[in-house]
Amino acid sequence: MKISFLLSRGILTVLFCIAGLAFTADLHPTLAMGSAAPPFSLQGVDGKTYNLQSFKDAKILAIVFTCNHCPTAQAYESRIMKLAGDYAGKGVALVAIMPNDPKSINLDELGYTDLSDTFDEMKIRAGQRHFNFPYLYDGDTQGVAKAYGPIATPHIFIFDKDRKLQYSGRIDNVEKPTKTPDTFDARNAIDALLANKEAPVKTTKVFGCSIKWAEKSNWIEKAKADWAKEPVSLNMIDVAGIKDLLKNNTDKLRLINVWATWCGPCVVEYPEFIAMNRMYRRRDFEFISISADDPVKKDKALKFLQDNQSSATNYLFSIDDKYKLIEAIDPKWQGALPYTLLVEPGGKIIYAKQGAIDPAELKKAIVEDSYIGRYY
Repeated sequence: MKISFLLSRGILTVLFCIAGLAFTADLHPTLAMGSAAPPFSLQGVDGKTYNLQSFKDAKILAIVFTCNHCPTAQAYESRIMKLAGDYAGKGVALVAIMPNDPKSINLDELGYTDLSDTFDEMKIRAGQRHFNFPYLYDGDTQGVAKAYGPIATPHIFIFDKDRKLQYSGRIDNVEKPTKTPDTFDARNAIDALLANKEAPVKTTKVFGCSIKWAEKSNWIEKAKADWAKEPVSLNMIDVAGIKDLLKNNTDKLRLINVWATWCGPCVVEYPEFIAMNRMYRRRDFEFISISADDPVKKDKALKFLQDNQSSATNYLFSIDDKYKLIEAIDPKWQGALPYTLLVEPGGKIIYAKQGAIDPAELKKAIVEDSYIGRYY
């Protein structure tokens, strides 16, 4: 059953990617070989504004269109940094441009990341990874992306000293950072140009996430409409049921949030859990909510869940004794709400938080867990 589901999910992912790439090719064609580098003026995460003149002293200019959220882009981050470092002293400048419209990225497209592609999130990612190259934002107008026409992220364009395009395509032929590529197309092109030769290969196909164009914004509205139609239910659970949840005899990373309608911080932060569920539920992940409301208040708890479109697995503790709930959830828990746990298959608790969560911290813990991960 699981294999069939994974295959179906993989087929859907490929179909969506193909549709996105075809959409890109039709509306925003890739820059032709030999063309002059289109001008740009974009702000970097370091607060500076960059244009072609910023790199006028470089013999070769490499422009990589990449982003935060794409698993392929994340897989290539270290190699882009190494490319920049290896050639910095040889007269090669490398700059990265984020081409996506953040408003056109659906939550279910963020299953491999803790960060989307807003400018503020770009700053966070660049700081976490210590990027050694300028990282520029083109998400508001996408004017530069439209001029260059990247197919996917990452897509590298390499220009000679006259800023004429000499190579366009992939960085190398292997996506996963755990495997070693045997064809280094970008490096080969740079080495050839440094030796005053033509790139041995001018263009290649590009594997990765399609560019998230602003024209795609109607997809977001459709997703919201679909989420609103998902059924929301609330079932009762006792001590034995909770203990069974904590054992997590599944193959999924399990996020558990204990909340109540009378708990202010619970109510305020609950939409964050809905967003995480929509981000990661296509992975080996599940979100479970447990209400600590009195059992006689079931209708009130269900109404709250419905208002928040909580189509995950929702429970209400069936016993009006909160100390039994506390002991069943976690003997280390002192009892204050909200309380959140992240449980690996087999029952290992890797995250426990009494009080309001830090959404960024929790998402990072989820995506960096070995059962989820940042790559395909």
